[in-house]
Amino acid sequence: MSLFFAISISPVIGAGANGLPYVVPIHPNLVHLTLGLFIVAIAFDIVAALNPLKKPIFKFLAIPVTSSGLYDVGWYNMVAAAVITFFTVAFGFYEIILAEPSQDVISPWGLGATDTMVWHGVGGVLLLALIVGMAIWRGFQRYLWREDRARQVEWSYLGAGLLIFVLMFAQGTLGAHLGGDFGVHVTADRLIRAGLDPNDLSASTPLKAPTPETPTLETAKTP
Repeated sequence: MSLFFAISISPVIGAGANGLPYVVPIHPNLVHLTLGLFIVAIAFDIVAALNPLKKPIFKFLAIPVTSSGLYDVGWYNMVAAAVITFFTVAFGFYEIILAEPSQDVISPWGLGATDTMVWHGVGGVLLLALIVGMAIWRGFQRYLWREDRARQVEWSYLGAGLLIFVLMFAQGTLGAHLGGDFGVHVTADRLIRAGLDPNDLSASTPLKAPTPETPTLETAKTP
């Protein structure tokens, strides 16, 4: 934690060095929050639907588990995923507008930087629509269609959730290409492309975002 804090406040990696007006990109962090909430929501609904088969295991482990409690976790996590994903997509578009990716690189999927950003943006909007749709679908099942049934979710709902996992994997891979292959908002990548050495910068020399006018390491140091 102390290392992360030191890196965050370091003038070497200060706001602007990564091409953003803040130190740590927000979109990737929200992406993982969206993934976690959605995966937990579907996983707990699956466990709840299969709870009659799992009761002997829970009883053996002395874990007090009820289907209603598992369904509650699934429902509230799905609602949270739908809400958070709005911010995930919003920050994603904001940060992609400020992106300056390497144009001479091809991703492992054979896409250039612009195509990768376009597909990643389209995928983000699609996933937002699907997650919101899943939350609405889940709400109808919880409060209307299956309110009095032992199994609160339909099998088709769980199947749709598993299919969305596949789309999330593809979307996450595109995002990984943007950071890993094109260096989008990666501080070290931007400094190297600007002719600077991120491992040998004087802490007393504050840096701005890499631009064609940014001095090299040798000229940035005072004699």
